[in-house]
Amino acid sequence: MSNYQSADSKKEEFRKYLTQSGVIDALTKVLVGLYEEPDRPMNAVDYIKKYMGAPANVDVDAVRAENEELREKVKELTRTVDELNTSLREARGE
Repeated sequence: MSNYQSADSKKEEFRKYLTQSGVIDALTKVLVGLYEEPDRPMNAVDYIKKYMGAPANVDVDAVRAENEELREKVKELTRTVDELNTSLREARGE
């Protein structure tokens, strides 16, 4: 019985979180918009993404891979700058 109450309290806590953060209102608006659409879109998920402001035709995996590559490049360039600053200080005799 205690596990049942625990699950219910977790569900209630999550529901409150969704309500307070505006997720319920946003989902309600997008679903009402879809319902009121005179010509139903072929892909409801794409409609919802567009309505919610998600960029269209974006390869998320490619963007993540590019992001990781750029982070590595930043690390590499930061190391280079540090090495050059050290060399400059040594050349100046600091």
